[in-house]
Amino acid sequence: MTATVPAGTSSAGTTDERLDDIFAPIFARIAEGAVAREEDRRLAYDEVAWLREAKFGALRVPVELGGYGATVRQLFRLLIDLATAESNLPQALRVHWSFVEDQLSALPDAEAERWLRKVAEGTLVGNAITEPGAGAIDRYQTRLTPKGDGYRLDGTKYYSTGSLYSDHILVAADKDGERVSVLVDAAAEGVTQHDDWDGFGQRLTASGTTEFNDVEVTADRILGPGYGTAGRTYATSYLQLVQLSVLAGIAQRVVDDSAEWVRERKRTFTHSTADLPRHDPLVQQVIGRLTSAAYAARTIVLDVADRLDELAATGWQDEKLLDRVEFDVARAQATVIPLVLDATTQLFETGGASITSERLRLDRHWRNARVISVHNPLIFKLQALGDHLLNGSELPYAWSAGQK
Repeated sequence: MTATVPAGTSSAGTTDERLDDIFAPIFARIAEGAVAREEDRRLAYDEVAWLREAKFGALRVPVELGGYGATVRQLFRLLIDLATAESNLPQALRVHWSFVEDQLSALPDAEAERWLRKVAEGTLVGNAITEPGAGAIDRYQTRLTPKGDGYRLDGTKYYSTGSLYSDHILVAADKDGERVSVLVDAAAEGVTQHDDWDGFGQRLTASGTTEFNDVEVTADRILGPGYGTAGRTYATSYLQLVQLSVLAGIAQRVVDDSAEWVRERKRTFTHSTADLPRHDPLVQQVIGRLTSAAYAARTIVLDVADRLDELAATGWQDEKLLDRVEFDVARAQATVIPLVLDATTQLFETGGASITSERLRLDRHWRNARVISVHNPLIFKLQALGDHLLNGSELPYAWSAGQK
């Protein structure tokens, strides 16, 4: 049986209430170990296994193919909730979601249907796109070359986010001067992964180095143009919105942690107008500011997700809507990033020196927010927004890092 779901859409799926019944208990369980994982720098293999077992990666897969048939908005609502529990995990799964969307948009193609069924069975896809040093802008040094009836893949990738948690790795490679996407089995011979990501935040995203040495690739695993190919694409705004959902989740965790701290705290300053911090109007004001920031970040992310749902209904083909969503995501970055960074600092105003205890690890919220925010080139996005408004310049879709 071949699925006939329209390109870019999922069939009528699961309600918000049902999704919450399934995933809220898992998120709560994940949240319980967040501080311990941070202290030990323990990668979240168990936590990913819990999500895999519950088919979290199949949220957007149509019901008839074994998934939940969730809308884009439902996906991002749950990504925010997951980020509230553990900010590393939505980022680790970021490219998985765009892989699923690519397969949805290819339906009723039989190969796309096959991959969606595998996702519904628990398959997760990581990535190996970015390269160190020169060459990242014009030509990847990771090469796909002919070998027998297929190809061989050779090269080194950095920031291979989520690949240590995944079954397959989406690799950006050069094939005769053309950027292509190649899907490689994570356990294939010649694939070596390193947990060597040394950022001071988002430490558990498994964003390390991946080496490919004479990895055999069959022609059916070459999926088409690689990221960075010129032209409009939904993927830029979609992938950036995942990062903003992480920030929205961090903001909510800041609210939860600071409110819990204040409720339990007995000590206060001699200048306080109340005996307990939770009754102090100045402390209450800080909590009010924090919850407002979390609300605004969540609302902005879900508003853009609604636009992505509209775009998905066109099979990602409406150029006018593509531009609108790309423009809105860039504007959302400029609003959400400073909003959340400020909240991760303001939370410390709710307590004295004891709130800085290593036992609490509340500094991780700022570190995580700071690191996730620099994954998108905000200063360049702001310039692009201004140029677009003032001069009608086309929005840049593909962003790469490297030497010009």
